[in-house]
Amino acid sequence: MRKVKSAVILAALLAAPAALAQDSATGDQAGNTAEQGASMADLSILPQGCQNAIQQSGMSGMMHGMDMSGMMGGMEGMDEAQKASMDAMMKMNGPMMATHTIKDPDLAFHCGMIAHHAGAIAMAEVELKYGDDEESKAMAQKIIDAQGPEIEEMTAWVEKNTSQQ
Repeated sequence: MRKVKSAVILAALLAAPAALAQDSATGDQAGNTAEQGASMADLSILPQGCQNAIQQSGMSGMMHGMDMSGMMGGMEGMDEAQKASMDAMMKMNGPMMATHTIKDPDLAFHCGMIAHHAGAIAMAEVELKYGDDEESKAMAQKIIDAQGPEIEEMTAWVEKNTSQQ
């Protein structure tokens, strides 16, 4: 049952950008222009080479479809830990999805993994702040310790391999 519930939640998260893009394309969102610019996927967690490649992919208009802010409205009734966890996921989701527009598969891999690892670290930090189970907190710390250096390594690869472009 847990797998089915997780699959339903994942499907909703993946479907939301497309639904939001459709609303955006038809002008159904109130305050469409100003709000969209402010709520587009924030790519600042990615190195400049990744950001440039996303822009050069010719699919940067797709960024409006990655507006996940509409899902944040469903957070009423959540406690602080749930909100922090959801916020960490939302900050990762847009940039990670945007990296799939990069044409070079090696660059897309590194950029996507940087976003993924940044999200994992943010979620691990939520566990450290709100969690009670020492084993879970130890796992969260292992994630931070392992994935921080991996982000640095992948960022160095991106900088080395995009500096000629």
